[in-house]
Amino acid sequence: MSQRKRVTALLLDFDGVLRRWDPAVTAGVEREYGLAGGSLHAAAMAPERLTPAVTGQVSDAAWMAGVAEAIAEQAGGVVTARAAVDAWQAYRGDVDPDVLALVREVRAAGVRVGLGTNATDVLDADLAALGLTGEVDLVVNSSVVGAAKPSREFFLAAATALATLPDQVLFVDDDDRAVRGARAAGLSALRWGGPADLPYVRAALAG
Repeated sequence: MSQRKRVTALLLDFDGVLRRWDPAVTAGVEREYGLAGGSLHAAAMAPERLTPAVTGQVSDAAWMAGVAEAIAEQAGGVVTARAAVDAWQAYRGDVDPDVLALVREVRAAGVRVGLGTNATDVLDADLAALGLTGEVDLVVNSSVVGAAKPSREFFLAAATALATLPDQVLFVDDDDRAVRGARAAGLSALRWGGPADLPYVRAALAG
């Protein structure tokens, strides 16, 4: 990364960085309800359902209702499909303790830390359920911003929320498109590969 000395704020992705998902949970729900492997994720991530949800055009509940409709035939009816979606959504992931420790460490050193995530209107509830309320300085939720990663609008809104110039923000995400979008918007960005990247982040923030 160039200009490491200028990095004064950290923007973290939520899913895949601070929050981890155990794929065995989803696979178990799909087996229980007779769904093909990957069906739930595919239905949820279809752009025609995902984009309205993460840009605030529809609620999380409406998004999940659409997922249930999409898998209803495979599940043997909409009632079973809704039950499958409810069982899937009951699991809200787990916090990566190494990343949380980093967040606490850099905040204690005076670095502002934000979450920058494509999320819906249940994000605050998820943060509370995972014990993360107050663990970051601010949350940039795409459904509130009205624009999602990897758009330039999202990243400029995040830099504004951090009260930091874009080129002084280090963004960390496990998705390459988001990383490229951040760089195009003028942020420094790292493609997250796991805890092995923590020394790099610490070095970048140390300047």
